[in-house]
Amino acid sequence: MKNRLKVLRAERDWSQAVLGDKLDVSRQTINAIETGRYDPSLPLAFKIARLFEQAIENIFEDEIQ
Repeated sequence: MKNRLKVLRAERDWSQAVLGDKLDVSRQTINAIETGRYDPSLPLAFKIARLFEQAIENIFEDEIQ
């Protein structure tokens, strides 16, 4: 799944560790999501969307079209 998490995080000048703390997940989880090795659970995707004040669809994009 493609995502804009790295861009959104960079716009706020947050490290992966800072974002992980805000979402109650590890820095490794943030890295795995950003690199596409891990798709977040639906509750985590909603939490990310709320934190960035975006719709989930604006952050995550299904690669199957």
